[in-house]
Amino acid sequence: MVVDSFDYIARYKGLHPNLDTAIDWLNSHTLDALENGRIIIDGDKVFVNVMDADLRDAEGAAFEYHRRYADLQIDLCGSEHWGWASDGKDEGAFNDEGDVGFKSGAEHAGGELGQGRFAIFFPGELHKPSCKTPGCDHLRKAVVKILMK
Repeated sequence: MVVDSFDYIARYKGLHPNLDTAIDWLNSHTLDALENGRIIIDGDKVFVNVMDADLRDAEGAAFEYHRRYADLQIDLCGSEHWGWASDGKDEGAFNDEGDVGFKSGAEHAGGELGQGRFAIFFPGELHKPSCKTPGCDHLRKAVVKILMK
């Protein structure tokens, strides 16, 4: 997991070629001008989902995880709480087609994203995005999906 200011995203180039593609694309586009929906950057290797999202209560919300993709999450307008856990109890079968599974458990770390910050959750890392922050129950965000495996 990486959490940092968007001003420093270029520091993470070199970790994976598809992450490099995502960073180069993000640095050459005006993110606030993106329309909602899926934007293909490099086929199924790198794409971004831009959305308006209602936020949920963090208490009791399940953690998600992926096996093949990393999530690079950027809040475009508003803020969200994110949680992280080192382990959890399976909540149903893993969805191979959607590359998503869910687990429940205690949050071991967390923080707040907002304009100017990003988080990268790598395959296997349990993360709980899109949770309410004080005064914010809706946001606009971009989630870049980066094929890592």
